[in-house]
Amino acid sequence: MRGINLQGANLVGADFTGSVLKDGTLQGADLTDAVLTVANLNETNLQDTNLSRAKLKQVQLDGADLTGATLTGAYIEDWGITTNTKLNGVRCDYVFMRLPTKEDPNPHRKPDDWNKSFAEGEFVDFITPMVLTLDLYHNRVDDPRLIAYAWQKLVHKNPEARLELVSIEKRGDSKDKLLLKAETSPQANHSQLSAAYFDTYDYLSSLPAAAISRLLAEKDHQIGRLDDQISRLEGMVSMAISRPSFYAQTYNNQGDTMPDKSTNISINNVTGSKISGVAGGESTAVAGENLTGVAGGDISGTVTNTINQLTESESPEAPSLANLLKQLQQAIASPDSGLSEKDKKKALKHLDTIGKLGVERNNSDLQGMAEDAMDALPTILKRGAGLMEFLKTHFDIELDEILDNIQSILNF
Repeated sequence: MRGINLQGANLVGADFTGSVLKDGTLQGADLTDAVLTVANLNETNLQDTNLSRAKLKQVQLDGADLTGATLTGAYIEDWGITTNTKLNGVRCDYVFMRLPTKEDPNPHRKPDDWNKSFAEGEFVDFITPMVLTLDLYHNRVDDPRLIAYAWQKLVHKNPEARLELVSIEKRGDSKDKLLLKAETSPQANHSQLSAAYFDTYDYLSSLPAAAISRLLAEKDHQIGRLDDQISRLEGMVSMAISRPSFYAQTYNNQGDTMPDKSTNISINNVTGSKISGVAGGESTAVAGENLTGVAGGDISGTVTNTINQLTESESPEAPSLANLLKQLQQAIASPDSGLSEKDKKKALKHLDTIGKLGVERNNSDLQGMAEDAMDALPTILKRGAGLMEFLKTHFDIELDEILDNIQSILNF
C-alpha cells in the first residue's frame, strides 16, 4: 500500500498493523482508535490527521509530516520519530508511553497527574529532546569495559556523526539499568548507530571473561588500544553503577568525595565525548524507564529498517527472506506472544543480524554472527506458545518451517 491516498478517509478503529504506508497521504483522515503497530509511515503526509487513542507502538515516522495532527490519548511506545519528523502545531492533551499488557497494565500517562494536561505546544517541547539524542539503554551492565569499548569503536567508525556523550543516567526501580545519551549531527541515522553499538556490545557480552580480557588488552586495528581515554569512560560508568547517590563524576576528582546531590560538572578529554551536568540519579527525562527507540533507535524499528533494505535489494532471495523476518517480527511483537520483554529484545536483535546478512551476503563477519543468531533464536522463540499460535493463525505457517526456510535461503 506504499503511496496510498487516504486523504480525509474515515478510518476509525482500522487495523494497519505492520502495513507499509510509506510516502502515502492520510491528511485529514480520522484514525481515532486505529492500530498502527509496527506500521511504516515514513515520509507519509499526516497533516491534520486525528490520531486520538491510536496505537502507535513501534510505528516508523521518519520524515512524516504530523503538522496539526491530534495525538491526545495516543500510545507512543517505542515510536520511531526522528529529527526529520515534522511536529509543528501538534495537538495533544496527554499521551501514553506504554501499551498496557496483562503483566503491566499501567500505560504510563504523561503528564503523570491524570488531572493535568499539556499546555498548547508543550507536548512538542516534551517529546523533542528525546528525538535529538541517541539513547543507548542497557538492561544490565556486568562489565563497564564493554560499554567503553563499544562506545569508542562507534565514535571511531562514525566520525561524520559527530558523537558527543552528554549524560549517563541510572534507570529502573533499583537503579541498576543504564542509559547513555549522546548528541549527534542532524543527519546521523540513530537507528543505524544504535544497531552498530549494540552489535559490538552484544558480541563482547557473549564472550568468556578470558577472551574479553585478551581482546581489550590487544591493539584493535579499528580503535587502538584500550587507552587512558577509554579507561576514563570505563571509570565513569563504574561509578554510575556502583554508587546509589551518584549524580556526576569528573575525571579530575580524586578520592571518594562526590557530594550526594546534583552537580554541574564538565567532563572532557574523552574521545568523541563532552559531558556537562551528567545526571545519574533522578533523571530529568520524563518519558519513563526505558527510552530505547524514542529517537528511532529501538530494536524493532531497526529490524523494520533492515527488512526495508532487504525488500529493496536486488538479490533474488531477498523478498522471501524479508517476508519471513517480517512474519517473525510481528509474532514477536504480539502482546500475546508469551515472550518476556527481555526475550523479545533478544529475538529481535537476532532477526536484525540475520536480516543484515541478507543485505550484505558477502560480509564474513555478519556470516558468523548470523549463524550464531540462528542457533540461539529457536530456543527463545519456542518459549512463546502465543507466538507459535500467532504464526499459525495469521500466516498459516509453523515456526520450524519459517526457521528452516531462513536457513535454506542463507545456506546455513
